[in-house]
Amino acid sequence: MQLKDQAAIVTGGASGLGAATARKLAGLGAKVTVCDLNAKLAEEVAAEIRGTAVTCDVSDAASAEAAVVQASKAHGPARVLVNCAGIGVAKRVIGRDGPMPLADFDRVIKVNLIGSFNMLRLATAEMSKLEPLASGERGVVINTASVAAYDGQIGQAAYSASKGGIVAMTLPIARELAQFGIRVLTIAPGLFLTPLLANLPQEAQDSLAAAIPFPRRLGAADEFASLALHMIDNPYLNGEVVRLDAALRMAPK
Repeated sequence: MQLKDQAAIVTGGASGLGAATARKLAGLGAKVTVCDLNAKLAEEVAAEIRGTAVTCDVSDAASAEAAVVQASKAHGPARVLVNCAGIGVAKRVIGRDGPMPLADFDRVIKVNLIGSFNMLRLATAEMSKLEPLASGERGVVINTASVAAYDGQIGQAAYSASKGGIVAMTLPIARELAQFGIRVLTIAPGLFLTPLLANLPQEAQDSLAAAIPFPRRLGAADEFASLALHMIDNPYLNGEVVRLDAALRMAPK
């Protein structure tokens, strides 16, 4: 898909993987709506790329519906949705204070899994009404999972479950939406230098990087964005989950 003048929505677009993706899309001429709970940062990124900022809680039906409407009013119905919004809360099932509060597990599932599906269902409903491009496609959705979907660690029960759900829904949704010419893909990143990890001491960052065979460093957000753009550009990629983790192993030598 050629991105020039096409409308795109990026959730979690105010920072990290989402912001890098929004910048890449805009750099190729897309009209980008930056959706994020952090209104200030979303506005800063949108101003930088001459896009539109929308405050959105992806886990809330009404908030997501309003965001898609605002994005459509600003740039027209989106042909591209990249879901980067997510949270990662590390908590043991049985901790020092007893069992994990159910609300903590519920929140991660709502934001990461339900939030991704929520935006997907709304954006693709609009995509399905668009005229097909010369290639026959009407749109592309890229979700963000994690290698934790396959290799979750202690404390990641909720996070791994939420990302595993994103992986599991990719293929059936891709098969369902094929009739509309809409492709659905997922990226499963490993350890990336997002704001969360960037705030760790260098020693801690080096320790994490030791689990990465090659290149032995944390991933750059721009590398995630580059893969997202390749997925959009390659019409034969559909229903696939791509690990982007430099062959991460969770037991460093």
